[in-house]
This record gives sequence, structure tokens and C-alpha cells, in this order.
Amino acid sequence: MNYVDLDPALQPLIESYLDSSDQQLLTPVLTTLGADAADRLAPLADVADRNPPTLAQFDREGNRVDTISYHHSYQELSRAAYEEYGLSALSHRGVNGWDDVPPHLVKYILSYVFVQAEFGLACPVSMTDAAARTLRRFGAGVEIAEAVDRLISTDPDRRFTGAMFMTEIQAGTDIAQTGTVAEREGENWRLSGRKWFASNPDADITLTLARYPGGDDTTRGVGLFMLPKRRPDGSKNSYVIDRLKDKLGTRSMPSGEVTLDGAYAVQVGKLERGFRQMAEMVNTSRLSNAMRATALMRRSINEALAHARKRVVFGRSLIEAPLMRMTLLPLQAEAEAALGLVFYSGDMLQRADGGDAGAAAQIRVLTPLAKHFICKRARFVTGEAMEVRGGRGYIEEWPDARLVRDSHLGSIWEGSSNVIALDVLRCMRKQNTHRLLAETMTEKLGAITLAEAGAEILELLSRWKSIVDRGDALLSAEVNDAGSSVAEALIGNYADALAQLIMATLLLEQADVESTRDGNYRKLLVTKAFIAGNITADDTAVAAILPRLEDIVDGASLTSDAVASPAPVA
Repeated sequence: MNYVDLDPALQPLIESYLDSSDQQLLTPVLTTLGADAADRLAPLADVADRNPPTLAQFDREGNRVDTISYHHSYQELSRAAYEEYGLSALSHRGVNGWDDVPPHLVKYILSYVFVQAEFGLACPVSMTDAAARTLRRFGAGVEIAEAVDRLISTDPDRRFTGAMFMTEIQAGTDIAQTGTVAEREGENWRLSGRKWFASNPDADITLTLARYPGGDDTTRGVGLFMLPKRRPDGSKNSYVIDRLKDKLGTRSMPSGEVTLDGAYAVQVGKLERGFRQMAEMVNTSRLSNAMRATALMRRSINEALAHARKRVVFGRSLIEAPLMRMTLLPLQAEAEAALGLVFYSGDMLQRADGGDAGAAAQIRVLTPLAKHFICKRARFVTGEAMEVRGGRGYIEEWPDARLVRDSHLGSIWEGSSNVIALDVLRCMRKQNTHRLLAETMTEKLGAITLAEAGAEILELLSRWKSIVDRGDALLSAEVNDAGSSVAEALIGNYADALAQLIMATLLLEQADVESTRDGNYRKLLVTKAFIAGNITADDTAVAAILPRLEDIVDGASLTSDAVASPAPVA
């Protein structure tokens, strides 16, 4: 089995977004990882989930050590992620055959395949990558340069892992309530306070927030600091791990409570811009959250399809049952739509880093939109896929239950859905990003020449006009008599509708590319299924595509005739 081969949407998107030289370098490592993820890494992930890490706070002499012990399965997964595939280094240096830094999409593509095997480890991998990015953008000095060098290393004797300690009991969403304080110690700082939810708590390098002397009581009074696990002289830094969390999912990876007691720290960037600088790390992790949620969708659908093909009910395979097909087809369409948004967002991030102001404005709002919608939908998709397997799916001996447990993380980590929706509203208020997205997507629709998609093009053009008007109305809404913002109350549903329109447009654009480039109309059927299921709520239109389910999930090459007249259900 190879996870890459099981994904009919992946390779065509790679061909659309990466140039030929990057494709040539990516192909061998992607092929290797696809097989490795299915054959070696997924079984290891099952074992690691059943054997979570443990904390030893003291050694046998009574000395405080705060050592976290990991099962060998997690250690092998870590070697694969950090060393063999360099997932945390890919956005920073040449690895896996690249002499220079590959496009961001290479990292997202390889991570997407890896996460289909193991989700929990992807959190510290993502934080390691994001910590390096943040330190490179805002940090200065020898210590920070050394930290970055080791965060992006694939050398087992040198590599560091990263983390971010933001959440406190009273300051999760409201960072202005941060209670950790920073005091000057020569050129550096001493931090004291308690962090309540710290994933990868024994990381070598942690970015954290603390109040600094003279700062005000807003987020501008919170500075960003680099907290090394060890002081420059090699001694253990002055913080302890109070306990590890007993979590619903991501059980292979530790999260804990940490108390800082005059811990040595290095200032990162300008003190009054600490929260804004930390937002760089958070936003990078948020986009990775959307990617990871998409990977969970893909793996869960693969599991559902494998069961539906094998299971015989009333004399025929389950996948032949019309109602089961009506369950599976929308899940497939959702997963492909999510992957398309991840690809587009990764490409926008690359362009933004290259100085494209329009792309920078887009990725600023695409990141929360992708996290808000995709992470919530992953909970639904993994749940539906688990139900396909029935009672077996509910049993922990199969991967479905773990996929469902892990899927609930994305909507919570790095900002719960309401927080993320308000971030979308903030983007709209500052830059009218709903209008920017509408202009960009309308331009894409205008360039599509696919005659068979005429009805969908007209439908989406109409919807884009409507959603711009709806967004304008949100921004102009007055505070009502009860003192509540109408815009804040409605932004969650609006963000979902906006995300779905973007995904539908990107699907249609990709369908146009594949029909022109490859003569394959499979993607157009997927697009029609997504639009009918998510935009127009036309179940009859979805049902008309059901006869082509196997062709769609198997990545068959279909002519335009398949769009005009699907074969009858067997």
C-alpha cells in the first residue's frame, strides 16, 4: 500500500503548483514516504497512541529532573519526521535533494502524507518549523542564531525541537491577561509564571510571552522571549513540568503544565510587538493545522473505502449500496476541496514571502478561513468514515477511533473556532479581504473555458456577488440595543460560507486545468458533487454522479461523456 497512490487529487495538484524541477526532486521522496507511511509509520503510530509518554519529576537521589520518557515507537516516528524526511527543516534549508530551500508546498505535501500515519508528532514538528521561522524573522544575536541552526538541523546529534508556551489559566484567548512576568538580568531576562497548556513541554527551544516592566495592560505590554531548555553554561533552566495532560487525542505527544521560576530567557524582537511577533508562529501553525485536518480526512476516507469494498451485505459489496455511495461521495469531495485550499494557501504563503503584497493580504485571511472550516469538517468526515466501518470502527484496535479523537484538536489548538472566526472579521475590517478574495476568485472563474462547467461558473459568480454584499452588510452592521455586535455574532457562519466558495472556485479551476492538460474530466465530477452538496444543497445532482464513485476515488481518466451521462448504478 502507498498513501500517495490512494489519493487521486494529490499528483494533479502537484503538477499544477510546482515547476518541473521541483516535481522531479519531490517524486522519489514522496513515493518513498507514501509507502513508508502505510507500511511502517502507521503501525508505529498505533503503538505510540497506546503507550503515551511519562513524566519523571525526580531522579532516585531526589533531584528535580523533569524527564519525559517516550516509547520507542514514538522515537522511531521522530527520527523519520525530523531526520529522514526533514519535515521541520524543509522551509529553511535544502534537504531531500534540494540544494536550496524548496517551496513551502513541498513541506505541506510531505507532511500531509506523513500525518495520514501519525498526527500527534506533527504538532511539535510544526512548532519546530514555526519557531525557526519566527526567530529568523525577528530575532538577533548569537544565541538565537545557534538556536535556529539547530532547530532546522536533521543531524540526530544536533537537532533541536521547538514549542510555544502561550496558554495560561486566565490567559488563553485573552493574551492581555498574561500573568507571566519578565525581569531584567543583564542583557537578558528572568521569567516567572505558570503556563497551563504546553505541548512538547521538554522542547529544546520554546517561544513564550511575558509581561515586561513598564508595559501597558494590553497585548502591547506582552513581550516575546526565547526560553532554552538549558542555560548557556549547560545547566538546566529554572522551570519545571508540573504534570502531563490526560488528553482526548494526540496521546503519543506530551502536553503539560509548566512553572517558570526565574527562568533564563532571551528577548526576541521589540518588546511592545511581542504578541504580533508570536502571531507569526501561531499563524504558521494554524495553516499546518488545516493541512493536518485534511490529512485526517484523507486517511479516514481510505479506511472507509477499504471496508466498503471488502464488506459484503445482502449479497453485494457495501460500496455498491446507493445510500453508502451517497455517504462516500460527499466525503471524497470534501477532502479534495480541502486539499485544494491547502495547496492554494501554501502557494500564497510562498508568494507573500517573496514580497507579493496581494498574496500577503490573501494568506492573512486564508489561514484563519482554512483552519476554521477544514478543522471543523474533519470532525464530521472522520466521524462519518468511522461509522462506515460500524462497530469495528468504534474499537481502538482499528485506526478510525484514533482519527476521530485526533480530529477534534484542530478546532481548538492555536485558537478555537470562535477566536479564528473573529480573526477573519478582523482581516475584513482592516483590509476588506472578503472583497479581495472575491475579486481574485471571480477572475479565476472568468478565465475558465470548460464548457461542461457553464452552470457551475454562473452559480459561483452569483454566489460571489452575494457574499460580498453580505460581507459589506456585516461590516456596516451597527451594535444592537443589547450592546452586541451583529458582525461578531454572524461571522462564524459567514466564514464557513466564504471558505466553501473559495474551495468550490479552486476545485473548478483545477477541473479546468486537468481537462485541458490531461483530457481528464474526473475533477469536474468531484467539483459538481461538492457544489451540489455544499453550495446549492441539491441532493439529486449529487445522486446523479454516484455511478462514477469508483472512477472518482480510484483516479480514473474520464472523458467528457462521463460528465454528460454517468453509467447506471450496478
